[in-house]
Amino acid sequence: MRLRPALLTLALAMAGGAAHADEGMWMPSQLPQLAKELKAAGFRGNPADLANLTRHPMSAVVSLGGCTASFVSPQGLVVTNHHCALGAIQLNSSAERNLIQDGFIAATQADEPSAGPAARVLVTVGFDQVTDRILAEARGKTGRAYYDAVQAAQKATVAACEQDAGHRCSVASMYYGREYYLIKQLELKDIRLAYAPPRAIGNYGDEVDNFMWPRHTGDFTFYRAYVGKDGKPAAYSKDNVPYAPPAHLEVSTAPVRAGDFAMVAGYPGTTFRHRTASEFASQIDWLLPKRIEVVGGMLQAIEAATAGDKARQVLYASTVAGQKNTLKRAQGELDGLRRSDAVRVRAADEAAMLAWLAKQPDAVAVQADIRALQAQLDAVQTNRERDLLLPFLRPGLLGAAISLQRLSLERGKPDVQRESGYQQRDEALIEGGLKQLQRRFDPEVEKATLRYALKGYFALPRALRVAEFDVVFGASEAEAAQRLDALYAGTKLGDEATRLAAMQLDAAALAGSEDALLKAAATLQPALLRLEAESKQRNGELMRLRPAYMQALVGYRNAQGRAVYPDANATLRVSYGKVSPLSPRDGMDYRPLTTVAGIVEKDTGVEPFDAPKPLIDAIAKGDFGSTLDPTLGTQTVNFMTNLDTTGGNSGSPVLDANGKLIGLNFDSNWEAVSASWMFDPRYKRAIHVDMRYLRWLLAKVYPAPHLLKEMNLPAE
Repeated sequence: MRLRPALLTLALAMAGGAAHADEGMWMPSQLPQLAKELKAAGFRGNPADLANLTRHPMSAVVSLGGCTASFVSPQGLVVTNHHCALGAIQLNSSAERNLIQDGFIAATQADEPSAGPAARVLVTVGFDQVTDRILAEARGKTGRAYYDAVQAAQKATVAACEQDAGHRCSVASMYYGREYYLIKQLELKDIRLAYAPPRAIGNYGDEVDNFMWPRHTGDFTFYRAYVGKDGKPAAYSKDNVPYAPPAHLEVSTAPVRAGDFAMVAGYPGTTFRHRTASEFASQIDWLLPKRIEVVGGMLQAIEAATAGDKARQVLYASTVAGQKNTLKRAQGELDGLRRSDAVRVRAADEAAMLAWLAKQPDAVAVQADIRALQAQLDAVQTNRERDLLLPFLRPGLLGAAISLQRLSLERGKPDVQRESGYQQRDEALIEGGLKQLQRRFDPEVEKATLRYALKGYFALPRALRVAEFDVVFGASEAEAAQRLDALYAGTKLGDEATRLAAMQLDAAALAGSEDALLKAAATLQPALLRLEAESKQRNGELMRLRPAYMQALVGYRNAQGRAVYPDANATLRVSYGKVSPLSPRDGMDYRPLTTVAGIVEKDTGVEPFDAPKPLIDAIAKGDFGSTLDPTLGTQTVNFMTNLDTTGGNSGSPVLDANGKLIGLNFDSNWEAVSASWMFDPRYKRAIHVDMRYLRWLLAKVYPAPHLLKEMNLPAE
C-alpha cells in the first residue's frame, strides 16, 4: 500500500531534538532545523552552511569507501586513520621493506607510491531526494517484482547521473525504503601514500587496547589525491598532478578541554536502531554468538597457516587486522546489548509503539503490513546458519574466479540490465581488485581458510546443504581436503596476467576453460544465482513492508516530541556533542584526555606495547613545543567525546566550535560498541587522535616538516 505522507513526517518534528541530547547521525540537510540545539551545544558557525555539501566544511569531508577522510591542504593532502590505510601500506610492503613495521615518509610528492588501483577518494557534490522517481514503478508490486522495479529505477537514475564524466553516483535508501536520495560523488582514482607512522605508533596496543580506554594510539596516515593535468579524475599516471579540493580543513592549534563542543562529519557504515524487536532478539541470542565463533575460528586458521612465515604474514596483515576488529567488535556489541538489556527495552518500546498505532487513523492497513513484515523476518531464520557460512566459501582467488564467471555472464546483457556490481561502471574496480589480490593472497593460507569454513558447512543439516557446493568440495572434510589441493594445483589464476586476461574472455570461453578454479566457479554459479534470486524475492518484500514499520515508529517518536534520523547507511552524516569523561561502572571514572605518560607506562618492549625508541626518547626529552597542553603540562595523545559514531566513521574529522580540525575519530569504548543497535548515553563515547599529537610526531619524532608547512602549521 502507499503510505500517507501526513502520517509519516520524516523531517524533525518539534523542538526537543533526539531521544538523548547527544544521539543522532543527522543528514546534513536536517541540521538547519537543529540550529537551536547546535547553538546551545556551543557551535559558533552557521548551521545552514552545514547543509551545503559544496561549501566548507562539508566539501572537505570525503569517503574512502569504508572509511572517512578529509582534505587538509590545497594540494590534495588527505588525512585518515592508519588502520583505514593499512591495505595500501601493506600493498607497498614486503618482508624486506616492511612499511607496516617501519612506517613511511615520502620526502617529496614524486616519492609518493600508489595506494593501489582500487583506492578511491569520493567527494560528495550532490545529495538530492528522488523518492518518487525510484518508487514510481514499484508501487502496487510485491516480492521480486517490487525489488526489480526499484533496482531498475536506481540503475537508470545512476546512469543518468554518471553521464557527468568523472563522477560516481548511487541511490541510498533512507528510513528503510520510505525515502531515496541520489548521491553524486567526484571519483578520484589516483591516490598515493604520503606518510604513515610505524605500526608501533599507528596501532599501539593493537587488539589488547582495541575498543578500550585509556588509549595511546597515533592512528593516522596521510594520502594525496591526484588528477590528470586537465584537472579531471584519472587513473594513476606519473604525469598526474595533485588535486585542488574546493575546500580543506584548517588544523586547530588551540587546546582541547573537557566540556568543549565537538562535531564529527563522516560516512558511518550501518546502524540498526530502527529494526524490529525480533531482530534485536535474533542479533543478541544467535547472530553475535555465532559470528564470534566463526570469525574466531577463521582467525586461528589464518594465524596457524602463516605462523613463522614473514612473507605470508605481510600478505595477510590487512585481512587479519580486519578480522580481529570484527571479532572484538562482535564481542563488545554482545556484551553492550546485554548490559543495556536491549531485548527487553526494545520489546517494550515496540509494544508501546503498536499500542499507540492502534489508536491512529488508518491503523488497520499499517498493522497488516507490520504483521506481514514479521512473517518475512521469521522465514529468514530457516536458512540463517547456511547464509552466515557461504560467504566464507568464496575467499581471495576462488572469489576472483567466481567474479570472473559472473562478469562474463553479465556482459551478455544490455548494461542497464546487468547486476549491480558488474556493470561497465564497475569494471575498473573489478580490475583493480584482481591486481591487488597479488599482494593479498597465498594458496596454502586460502586453502586453510576454506578447510575451516567447510568444516562448518559439512556440519549443517542435510536440508541446508547446496548441491553445487557438494559437487565442488565433496561430501566430507577428508574429501574436501583432497579437492582443495587439486583445485589450487590446477589453476593458473594465481598469476596476475592470467586473471586480467580471463577478465576479457566471453562467457563461452570461460565456461569451457580447463582451469580448475574457473571450472569450480562455473559449477557454483547456478547455485549462487538461485540463492540470489531467493534473496531478491525476500528483500523485495522487506523493502515493501519496512516503510509501514517506520511509519508507525516515526509517528510514535514524533508524538513523544522526538526527532528521528535515518539509520546510518554509508552516506554523509553529522553528530555533535562534547569532549566528555566517562564513568562506565561503579568506582571507575575516566578522564577525557590521555598523554604520552601512558605510552611509557604501557611500554613493555614487546608487541603490541613496543613503543619505538625515537618516540620513547622524544617523550623523555619533553620538548613538546607549541603542542604542549597548557593545563596538563605535557603532550596529549587521544581524547574522548560523547559523539554518536559507528563503523565507517573511522578517519572522520572531529571539528571544534569554529569548524577547525581537532581530532581524527578512530574507535569507540568497549561499553559503546553496541551503539550500532542501541544508543545508551551512559556509555556511548568516541575515541579520537588529538591533532596535537599528530603535529608533534611530524615535528619531533618522525619528522615531516614539509607536511606541516603544507598544512600551514608551526614547524616546532
